[in-house]
Amino acid sequence: MMGAVFSSLFSRIRGGVHPETRKFLSAGCAIEPMPLPALLRVPLQQHIGAPAEPLVARDDHVLKGQLIARARGAISANLHAPTSGRVIAVGHFPAPHPSGLPVPTITIRPDGEDAWGPRMARLRPEDAGPEEIAQRVAEAGIVGMGGATFPASVKLNLRDRYRLHTLIVNAAECEPYLTCDDRLMRERAEELADGAGIMARALGVDRIVVAIEANKPEAAAAMRRHNLGLGRPIQVKVVPTQYPMGSEKHLVRAVTGRETPARALTAELGVVVHNAATAYAVHQAVRYGEPLISRVVTVSGRGVGRPANVQALIGTPVADLLEHCGGLAAEPDRLLLGGPMMGQPIENRRVPIVKGTNGILALTRAETRKPEVMPCIRCGTCVQACPCGLTPFELNARIQADDLDGAVRVGLLDCVSCGCCSYICPSNIPLVQGFSFARGRLAEKESRKHQQEETKRLAAARTAREEAIAEAKRAAMARHKAMMAEKKRRAAEEAAQAADEAAPEPREAAK
Repeated sequence: MMGAVFSSLFSRIRGGVHPETRKFLSAGCAIEPMPLPALLRVPLQQHIGAPAEPLVARDDHVLKGQLIARARGAISANLHAPTSGRVIAVGHFPAPHPSGLPVPTITIRPDGEDAWGPRMARLRPEDAGPEEIAQRVAEAGIVGMGGATFPASVKLNLRDRYRLHTLIVNAAECEPYLTCDDRLMRERAEELADGAGIMARALGVDRIVVAIEANKPEAAAAMRRHNLGLGRPIQVKVVPTQYPMGSEKHLVRAVTGRETPARALTAELGVVVHNAATAYAVHQAVRYGEPLISRVVTVSGRGVGRPANVQALIGTPVADLLEHCGGLAAEPDRLLLGGPMMGQPIENRRVPIVKGTNGILALTRAETRKPEVMPCIRCGTCVQACPCGLTPFELNARIQADDLDGAVRVGLLDCVSCGCCSYICPSNIPLVQGFSFARGRLAEKESRKHQQEETKRLAAARTAREEAIAEAKRAAMARHKAMMAEKKRRAAEEAAQAADEAAPEPREAAK
């Protein structure tokens, strides 16, 4: 009873906003398969960490599920062929990012057969050890599919460093328009629950909580029907419909009532958070040996002819998905990958979806139009909305004054880029964009500082080497001089001894 009261006291998060969700556009659309596109472009960097190392070359024939790029380093992820076909390029292609800069990409032309290669051996998770499960998740190239794209196996191995007790499955899906996780829970609740149970076994925890926003009653009901994951009970926690409820640290606060310290991990509280789609991918990898080669994507917005939830292969071009969903009903004012609050605007529709792409939104002018930007009136509305307890107007003033160090002191690095401040600002100031720009400048400044320090270190090392070489030369010269002096001394001694031996005895001289 006390636990229920304690939980209810902390069901809301600090700040936040309540944007119009507009999920009705696609919430009633069952997941539908996407036909094979003409080309698949698989970027080598679609996860946090180091880009994967390509294992194929142009003109190689690949099979569905074949490893085509290997994880490089401790934080990285494997990449697999989404279907069978021929590799037509291993080069650069524009990234699914606002910059549109080219990134290393493997381009595959499908052969239409969709032929599987050898799959990974199936595991029986009831008997498999935690290390074995985490290794399988790493082999399958699974990353956080809510958008963070952190390699899932790394989080599953946190049991070695922290005393964990709870796995929270993040099914809040707080971004407007997006419904892919909602449909996963409605249609594949049993598989998702099994994946959650498998992850709980890998983490060594017995408590599993599926956190779902209150605007998804059908999903909550489906998960309650499947409330066991690998023999572990699953608690369904309905949290308020409040953005950004899906933020990891804020969701932990809503579920447990405990606040994660700034720049700390939720694991320090004994809690690990994984996305609902990630749990489903873990189920597929462990039970059936299938790597992460496809995902459910919500295609929505008033600019889309037919909003839908689509099971699409990783690497499918955005243009193909839009065409599959009836094309564009109107020229979009903004095209986004992800949700409208934190999604990435793109200009090139040929860019591919990646593992972290949970939505494609074509938003019309009516959906994006805002009045012109006006000066800040220091009303404090952004402070009330900030879920991190920051003062966005003060941050913005420091950034405008080019005082980046001051911005850091008042919390720039604690911002989670949720966009609440920009959404709520009555002056329509793009605050979160300014914060992102400032962090980019900080990173550039830090990079330059690092380069300068590295240059100084290398110069100092070179000077030290040159001094060591000079000292070695001086020592060698001194040794040589000493050796030559010793040689001369010995030669003189030998000459004197020879002269003494050649001289006549005194008596013989007298005779």
